[in-house]
Amino acid sequence: MDKRHEFVIAKDNSKKRLDIFLAENLQESRSFLQKGIIEGWVKVNGVCVKPNYKLKVGDHITVFIPPPPQPSITAENIPLDIIYEDKDILVVNKPRGMVVYPAPGNYSGTLINAVLFHTKDLSVRSGLMRPGIVHRLDKDTSGVIVLAKTDCAHKSISRQLKNREVTKLYLALVWGIVQEEKGTINAPIGRHLVKRTKMQVTAKNSRDAITHFKVIERFEDITLLELSIETGRTHQIRVHMQYIGHPIVADPVYSRKKPPFDIEGQALHAYKLGFRHPSNDKYVEFTAPMPDDMKAILEILRKEKMGE
Repeated sequence: MDKRHEFVIAKDNSKKRLDIFLAENLQESRSFLQKGIIEGWVKVNGVCVKPNYKLKVGDHITVFIPPPPQPSITAENIPLDIIYEDKDILVVNKPRGMVVYPAPGNYSGTLINAVLFHTKDLSVRSGLMRPGIVHRLDKDTSGVIVLAKTDCAHKSISRQLKNREVTKLYLALVWGIVQEEKGTINAPIGRHLVKRTKMQVTAKNSRDAITHFKVIERFEDITLLELSIETGRTHQIRVHMQYIGHPIVADPVYSRKKPPFDIEGQALHAYKLGFRHPSNDKYVEFTAPMPDDMKAILEILRKEKMGE
């Protein structure tokens, strides 16, 4: 929607340049407003003038600032690993290395680009640039993700997420030997105070975050964990595991240790997702097999453990 502003010039602003007056009264830069004046967004007494126009008492200024152009999402023929689909939902096994939805600097090759080639029936409750999105996975986290095809489905799953009624189970390889058989990490997460692309456990400008873990298998210096999350904070599992001293293997952001394995991105996989189906309120669960590279690492670790 266009932004409309109107001003009537009083004596204390007479003889002031038009562009300077607007910069003082609108939350826009002077250069941006000069461009707008030249392009005809601004009129004084109904006519276009130059940016250096000297204002007079009684001048009537009208400003129409058009909305910024919205980038469009291009449907791309990218293979999808579809786990389940009906008229309400689409459940996909997202590969590691794929961004979920387009964002500045990354408008192609995303899951949404691929999904739009498959179907145009997606909810827009999260906005035109995030159709169908009710939750997300990090770029380098693989696994189950559900997209809403209708607004009713979107509303239902979003409500379940908010009420912490959705089952979200992950498998992860972490550095070190986790001594406890199971445990809970309850530590608030917020934006890193210096490195703004990172998250951290902090009491400042943070939100509560709860992660449960259970040991599946231990190796010489690596532990296989099953994790579940009650909350869905950005990088939650990755930050929490670093916080307790067991960062995820191959995490490019939260682990400094380089693994002796062939894997790109963290060894974290969302293997199970469960919720009540929006159309009949019956509980449904979907699983995705562990990626081949994580399976290969486990085979190596098990052979080493057996002394082979």
